[in-house]
Formats: sequence, C-alpha cells, structure tokens
Amino acid sequence: MADGEEHDSERDQSELYQELRKRAAYLMRSQPKDHTLQATALVNEFFLKVHGQPGPKESDRARFLALASHVMRNLLVDHARGRNRRKRTPDGERVYLDEAVVSYEERALDLVALDEALEELAEFDPDMARAVEMRFFGGLSVEETAEALEFSKRTFERRWQAVRAWLRSRIG
Repeated sequence: MADGEEHDSERDQSELYQELRKRAAYLMRSQPKDHTLQATALVNEFFLKVHGQPGPKESDRARFLALASHVMRNLLVDHARGRNRRKRTPDGERVYLDEAVVSYEERALDLVALDEALEELAEFDPDMARAVEMRFFGGLSVEETAEALEFSKRTFERRWQAVRAWLRSRIG
C-alpha cells in the first residue's frame, strides 16, 4: 500500500471512530446522568468486540454502522441487566434507593423491555428489528437505515411507522 493510501485509510478510520463516538454520545444522552458507561467506553468496547472478527469493513459504511448498532445495543442491555441484578438483595427484594437510582433502574428496565420487544419483533420481522436497533442504538438516519437494509426510503418510512406503533403497544 502506498504512503498516500495508508494515510487515507488512517484518516477514514479516524473519521469513522469520531462518527461512532458522536453517535454513542447521542445515545448516552438518553441514559441516566449517573450511568457508569460513557460514550467513549461504548465505542471502545465495540471495537474490542469486532477486532479481528469477520464482518463488514469500515469501507462498507452502512453495514458497518448497522453492526455497531447491534453491538452497542448488546453492550447497553447487558450493562442495564447487570446493574439491575446488583441492585437486588439476595432474596430478590429491592434495596431502598434514593430517587436518582430508582429513576435509573426504571430507565434500565425500559432498555431491557425494549430489548425483549426487539427479540419478539425479530421473530416475525427481522429486518425491522434491525432497523430499530440501527436507529435507536446506532443513531442512523432514515436514509442510512434504508440503505443498510436495501429498502427504498418510502418503503422504509411506511414500515417504520408500523413498527413504532407496535413497539409503543409493547413497551407502553
């Protein structure tokens, strides 16, 4: 690889990292203020999980962002489930907590509820389960998600409306 190509590749990787970091920061804004997982850690965990694994390369931007969405979803849900487990006493009763922690737990349960709803959705519409994952956990736009799923924008928007209504009925 020529020096110029190597420099371009490094620049592309740096730009992709910054974009993922920005998307993770956006995602983390919806999490409680006392959330122990930060955006940079989320992106770094993603890269640790996918390093050396087969899958889309950075050059296939839409598919790579879809993979990032999926991995970040798993990381956040695992984190929420772990936090909920630690907040319980051995006999399964909740520990009395201050309002901030209770608020966090309610949001963490919402994240777990979303994950469970996505598992159910994946059984009958795996494409739209991936779409929710990409939009919510990866911050992809309508256009980026439609491209990653190989849908027209119009088809995706129509299906997106139906899925959002279905999710609202499941999560409340």
